[in-house]
Amino acid sequence: MTTVAPTPVSTRFLYIARHGEASPDETELTDRGRHQAALLGERLRDIPLSAVHHGPLPRAAQTARLAHERLGQDIPLVVSEPAGDYVPYVPRRDELPRESADRFLTFLEQFPEHERRHGPELARAAEARFTGAVDGDEPRHELLITHAFLAAWLVRAALDAPAWRWLGLNHANAALTVIRYAPGSPASPLMVNDMGHLPADLRWTGFPPELRA
Repeated sequence: MTTVAPTPVSTRFLYIARHGEASPDETELTDRGRHQAALLGERLRDIPLSAVHHGPLPRAAQTARLAHERLGQDIPLVVSEPAGDYVPYVPRRDELPRESADRFLTFLEQFPEHERRHGPELARAAEARFTGAVDGDEPRHELLITHAFLAAWLVRAALDAPAWRWLGLNHANAALTVIRYAPGSPASPLMVNDMGHLPADLRWTGFPPELRA
């Protein structure tokens, strides 16, 4: 009887970054946003990345391209619809804390209906594509250039928090979050919203003013 060896499984390290600061119409990055993107690439230059994934919108695509140029590595630059900008989950009122329910629901109502309707499906696709341990003998390192909502959703998922809890998890432009997915272990956020690669004048952009450090 032939015994089939199990397929080896290794750790995935997912590096998540929100796009750089965008112009008011969101069609391109500002000069500050381009600088943020370049510094993000330099921050990750020594990481053995296997791919740079990004959402299809211009601000994410441009950030990914500029960061990729600074990596100094010949790795794929991959556009992905699940890496895009959408509302990953719309909670019911009874899921939310009573004191913040009105504020959160009013906030979500400003987004187009199609983003709210299709967002949960895209969020599930993003989790299937970008999270969890990977097949193979070697750890895998991947960079995901995305938007604030998906970054928050993936942090929430890593912590196994209630679905509504992506709300209130903010990410600054070009800030870095790293999540470790080891075989047989819960997901482990190693850093969240880290801006150590950005000088003081480029930090906290895209973050609610009342929450800036």
